[in-house]
Amino acid sequence: MRKNRLLIISNMYPSENSPTFGIFVKNQVNALVKEGVQVDVLAITNASTKKQDVIRKYLSWLRRGIFLLFKGYRYHTVHAHYVFPSGLIGLFFKLVWRSKLVVTAHGGDIDKMAKKSPLIQKVTTFILHKADFVIAVGQRLYQEVQDHYQVEPKKLLLLSMGVNRNIFRKIAEIESMKSKLKLNKNSSVILFVGNITLDKGLIDLVKAFALVKKQISQAELHLIGSTKNKPFVEELTTIIKEDRIEGIVFHEPKPQQDIAEWMNAADVFVLPSYIEGFGLVALEAMACGTPVVASNVGGLSYLLNNGSGILIPPSDSQALSEGISQVLTNKTKRDFLIENGLKRAEEHDQQTIINKLKKIYRSN
Repeated sequence: MRKNRLLIISNMYPSENSPTFGIFVKNQVNALVKEGVQVDVLAITNASTKKQDVIRKYLSWLRRGIFLLFKGYRYHTVHAHYVFPSGLIGLFFKLVWRSKLVVTAHGGDIDKMAKKSPLIQKVTTFILHKADFVIAVGQRLYQEVQDHYQVEPKKLLLLSMGVNRNIFRKIAEIESMKSKLKLNKNSSVILFVGNITLDKGLIDLVKAFALVKKQISQAELHLIGSTKNKPFVEELTTIIKEDRIEGIVFHEPKPQQDIAEWMNAADVFVLPSYIEGFGLVALEAMACGTPVVASNVGGLSYLLNNGSGILIPPSDSQALSEGISQVLTNKTKRDFLIENGLKRAEEHDQQTIINKLKKIYRSN
């Protein structure tokens, strides 16, 4: 029996080997536990994308879910992160034990996974209709779930994952943080944090940086994230070498506290993705007082609107370079973005999100 406990299901969850894999889910779990919520987690912690590993880890995850289900673990509420496949396991608990099912759509599950085949599209629709509550992390995603999947408005909520402002905050002045990280205090630091993959728009970023470099010779581009996608990393580094672009540094994934320090040291944070359900990492940068330049896609279109950041068309390195240069050369614009970004981060404070989640879990 787990009648008074909450089960969190996710196909992404960090481990010692993959510390940033689904870190936003773990952050929410930790925040719930601090609030006294009793939580069990059923998650995949292996970030490998190799075909044999993917098959093995999903089968193991499903077996563990079936074990909990038929062992009689009757959870009052099951919260699945990602509609499919996580929501499918959650649906089993709802159908067998009448657990309340909460499903969070993060973007990739709707924009990519559901479009892989007609069958997955039908299963995704079925899960969304059967869930007691459906959470969309961004405004555009909310509209798609409502309009395309015809989810009832009364059970559909717009709720981001929230930013932990105890970690992501203004720690120190930018010069001081540059000194701590052994960066040139006179350099213009451009920062990206995320997986080094094609859909993050990094080829566009590298080309945009080359344009910025012609105007600002002391500009540096720091890319922090997993380089496990070897073919793409090789493609990206080849472009850098062939175009003789200097000042680009790759960093392996770092703990959140370290990421917050890098965001404090950065003159501008850039997220040129082709797809983003919400864009939490951009919000984390804003909470650190760092101006953001990002693609006008998905949740970013709403997160950075009304002067909270600079939005540029995706796949446009020229516009991206202009947005970056604007932040680096126009102090008035920079200060305006910082002020509005801090306000936007406050609106998405993690504690506010947790309080709303607890009300959902307690509802009948």
